[in-house]
Amino acid sequence: MTRRGRILLWSAGVLALLIVGAAGTGAWVYRQLDGNIHAADVDGKIGGDRPENLSPGSKNILVVGSDSRDGDNAAYGRGLTTMQSDTLMVMHLAADRKWATVVSLPRDSWVRIPACDRGDGNTSDPHRFKINESFAIGGSGGDVAGAAACTIKTVEQSTGLRIDHFASVDFQGFKGMVNALEGIEVCPRTPIRDPKAHLDLEAGCQTVQGEDALGYVRTRYSVGDGSDLGRIGRQQEFMEALAAKARKTLTSPADLYGFLDSATRSITTDRALAGVKPLASLASEVQDIPSDRLTFVTVPNYAREADVPTDKANVVWQYPQAGDLFRSLAADREIDGKALKKAAANPLYARSVQVRVLNGTGVSGRAAQVAEELRALGFTVLGTGNAPRQAERTAVLHPPGMENHARVLTSRLHGAKADQDARSADQALTLIVGQDYDGVT
Repeated sequence: MTRRGRILLWSAGVLALLIVGAAGTGAWVYRQLDGNIHAADVDGKIGGDRPENLSPGSKNILVVGSDSRDGDNAAYGRGLTTMQSDTLMVMHLAADRKWATVVSLPRDSWVRIPACDRGDGNTSDPHRFKINESFAIGGSGGDVAGAAACTIKTVEQSTGLRIDHFASVDFQGFKGMVNALEGIEVCPRTPIRDPKAHLDLEAGCQTVQGEDALGYVRTRYSVGDGSDLGRIGRQQEFMEALAAKARKTLTSPADLYGFLDSATRSITTDRALAGVKPLASLASEVQDIPSDRLTFVTVPNYAREADVPTDKANVVWQYPQAGDLFRSLAADREIDGKALKKAAANPLYARSVQVRVLNGTGVSGRAAQVAEELRALGFTVLGTGNAPRQAERTAVLHPPGMENHARVLTSRLHGAKADQDARSADQALTLIVGQDYDGVT
């Protein structure tokens, strides 16, 4: 199993399309499979105010593992909204196609979800919640296009990356692919008893398919450390094994067709990617990238409990490391996964950053508003007031030796700059809210 195989997590259908080319499948099969792929028109649903494309030629592809609660999936997660996303990641393909980075975004990431069209004539209010709720909000009416559009808006706002394409892979298609391969071997070290995932497995190596395979990649609380990060790792390992077995065993036309039919039926993409030809072209670009330049990372994060002791269920992205990661990708700069992991080894929690907020906008009440936004992010706000004079630009002043604290704060403020203030007598930062202030990330 190679690292290249792990790229197939973002879409098992891409693997299927590569196999189509290798097997020389007939034209009638090509047309049948091409018609299986669902197209969703998201362009008219995302709206304006999107990030600028800073690296023309590069591509950012949003991949969602769709956990629909309709039809055959209705047995999972009763009481939840109609559509959910279990897996969320962004693949960045460099403009020169010589490297790529896949960034996993934990579904429990606490982010700001913008106003979205619910698809039922109503619009949601902006608020902070788990990132995967964006898929549920946009898909309230059962429309994948709406679910994808709200997710794209949320990811773009949270990362600053312009999303060029999206692909959604559904649970039921996943089960069909596994069944066509007559199962995948897994080797849990301990028994797994997870009623939520409908899974009951003994310890040791065994072959799973159908509901057990689906439960294995969905299970969370009953195995390992119970985190979404652990589940991401198991999903990556499972999909790598699926890719390896597909390449090895799909030799008969009947088995191949069954696998391809399930794979393509499970995929929904934006209109530009909706077809065997464009997906196969994209897969070919990925296949040509050297394996040592395919980087897989999870956005740096830590338990939100460190900032908000009452929240024991979510994670927050770790700054400035997360901001550095997304800015590098936006500028099409290659990511060093080991360096990123090292930089994120000792997080500086937002709660450790003390800040005074001064209003330099001339608009009454702005300091109090910004203070509340910072408190919601976990920052320790010592007080508010008015700046000595109006300021056009938002700025952060920090005492000597507090550069890292200042970077944590400025990473959450669009365009804010940090400067040293040698006159400061304590360890607190000063945020001067300028007229350019447009909210926090």
